[in-house]
Parts: sequence; structure tokens; C-alpha cells
Amino acid sequence: MQLWFSDWKMKVLSFNRNIQLFIVANILIQIGMGVFMVMYNLYIKELGMPETINGKVISMAALASAITLIPAGFLSDKFGRKWLIIGGAAFGALTLFYRSFTVAETPMIYAAFLTGVFMAFVQVSGVPFLAENSKPAERVHLFSVYFALMTVANVIGSLVGGVVADFFQIVLSMAAVEAIRWSLLAGSVLFAIGLIPLFRLNSKAPENEEHVPPLIDKEKPETGLKKNLIVIFHFSFASLLIGLGSGLVIPYLNLYFSNRFGASNSYIGLILSLGSAMTAVAMLIGPIFVRKVGKVKALIIFQMLSIPFLLLTAYTTSLMLASLGFLLRQALMNAGNPIQSAIAMEVVDDKYKGLANSVNQMVFNIGWATMGSVAAGLVISHGSYWGYAYAFTITACLYIVSSIYYFFIFGRRKLAEE
Repeated sequence: MQLWFSDWKMKVLSFNRNIQLFIVANILIQIGMGVFMVMYNLYIKELGMPETINGKVISMAALASAITLIPAGFLSDKFGRKWLIIGGAAFGALTLFYRSFTVAETPMIYAAFLTGVFMAFVQVSGVPFLAENSKPAERVHLFSVYFALMTVANVIGSLVGGVVADFFQIVLSMAAVEAIRWSLLAGSVLFAIGLIPLFRLNSKAPENEEHVPPLIDKEKPETGLKKNLIVIFHFSFASLLIGLGSGLVIPYLNLYFSNRFGASNSYIGLILSLGSAMTAVAMLIGPIFVRKVGKVKALIIFQMLSIPFLLLTAYTTSLMLASLGFLLRQALMNAGNPIQSAIAMEVVDDKYKGLANSVNQMVFNIGWATMGSVAAGLVISHGSYWGYAYAFTITACLYIVSSIYYFFIFGRRKLAEE
């Protein structure tokens, strides 16, 4: 354990200043977003609005990101990552402050759409920015650290959201709506503070980067646009399936615990934050697993092992079992994210990396946008037990299909090269 910790510490300290500043900024941004992810649909619920409003808000934010990601990717490639990230984060912060106060349906939906638009500029530039500022040999560890820290930031955001809301409601005897509003404002402030490190980034990548092509490409010349588009299509189709499944359950996990089990805001914040903490640990263990079985095998094994726990969460009537199923599913499914990013950065040529990242995120957001209203409709039609059970079961099926597709498209070629 000490050797593992020392190895990670050495690798993190070796990252250049641009990467360190970018990670600090995104930690603050993700804490703010973590508060909103946990508390905003509870805020809508406390306003007395129907479940369908939550579906519309989630779908509009995801749809906005899906529409914006590819144009944002092209602009990022053309004008540089730094100022697009800063602009997107600045305007995104303004929309969060606005959403903390608005109580009408139409402004809520429009503001969610604008949040999705501006956050797309932050999202699409992240992985390419890290890739441009790192050496090929350190990218698997870098992506693992980055995704793990973003997950830990969501842990903190989840805790901050639930605890601040309960503090204002219980200790200060504030109405539930007002208490949650103060929680959302706290998240907005933390998000805005994340802008400070972004202004200190250097627009130009360090000159000492080792321009060594990834191992997978050592024996082949750069491929053309058509072949890269085919690879991007296959990656994106697998991501679309995952996005469809995720869109059915992930945005509604707090409502799942609230509606099915009557859990408190603090418990919901705690359990979601523990899920993020377990995910962070799994992401850091991921590179060890990759060294033993290879990237593709590791990714597929992580995804398939998460399915039984997803189904446990779907059908149990015990809060403890539901929490356990959620925690293990969350850790296993998300542990593959940095591995998938590393694979994508290897099989796509350098000049198409931005396009690959934007398309991949776009189709994932299309999945969320498409399934938000479907999930709300299932709960309204079938109640808090069978509605969530059907949603989780459909998600499990989509995850299985995605893993099988990924194996047959990438598995054989990648396994042979590894």
C-alpha cells in the first residue's frame, strides 16, 4: 500500500503547472456542480412541481450540451482551449446563480438549457487539454487521477449540498425551499471561485513534451479522416448506449432514495458522496488492473461486474441493500471511464482527438436528453417501486449490449496489440 501511494504521489507531482492549475480549477467547479446535481431536483420537488419538470430540466441541459459539443470542439481546436474554458465556466456560473432563485417552470428550463450550452465548452476541452499538456506515457495515470479527483469533488459537493440544506432547515428553522436555495447558492459560489486558477493557465503547451506516438500506433502511419471517423463512430455508438442507460437512472438517484425509502437530504447526500468516493478509489486501482489484463478487458470486466448490483438496486425494498448496490455499481461502472479515455486517445490520430472527444460526449448527452422524460414517465405511470425497477432494468440491458458491442469492435484488435 505504501509503495502504491508513493508511486501515485511521484506521478502526480511530476505533472506540469498547467495540469495542476487545471485540476484545481475543475475540483472547485465540480464541487459546485455536485451540489446542483444532488439538490436541484429536490428543489423543484419542494416547490411543488410535478416530476415531469425534473425530466424537462435534465433533458434540456443534456440536449443543449449535445447540440453545442461539436461546434465547441471545432472552436477549441481553432482558438485554443484556455479562453473557451474560461468563457464557458464564467457564463455557466451566472446561469447557476440565476437558477438558484428562479421558481417558474419556463425560466428553469431555459436556464438549464443555457447551463448545458456553456458547460459544453468546459467539457469538450478538458481531455484534449490534458493530453496536450502531458506525455503519452503518463496519460493513463493522469486520466485516472483527473477522473478520480473530479469524483472526489462530487463527493464534497454532495455532502455540502445535503448538509447545508439540512443545517438551514433544522438548525435555523428555515423552510425547505429556502434552505435548499442557500445550498444551491453555496454551490454557485464555489463554482465561480474555480475561475481563478483558470486565468493563470498558459495557453501554450509545454515545449518539453515527448512527442512519441502511442504504442498502438508505432507500426502504422497516420490514418485518414475516413478511418478516424469510423473509429469515432464505433466509440460513439457504445457511448450512446451507455448514455441512454445512464440517463434513465443517474439524474434520479436522489429522487429514487427519497421517493422509495423516504431518505433525508443528509442521507441522500452522504450515500451519493460515498458512491463517488468508492468510484475514486476504483479509478486509482484501475491502472493496476489494466497492467494485468489490458485496457479493453479491464473496461469490459468493470462494466459487466456492475450489472448485478444495478439489478439489486432496482428490485430491493431495503434501504441498506439499495445503498450497497448503488455504491458497488457506481464504483465499478465509473472505474472504466479513464481507461476508455486512454483507449480513445490511442486509437484516434492527434489531429482528430478534439473531434473524437466532442462527438463522444455529444452522443452521451443525447442519451441523457432522450431518456430524462422517459424515466419520469415510468415513475409517474408505475409508481416509485416498479417505475424505478423498470428504469434500472432497461439500463442494465443497455450496459450489457454496449459491453458486447465494444468487445467485438475493439476487443480483438486491441487485445492482440496489447
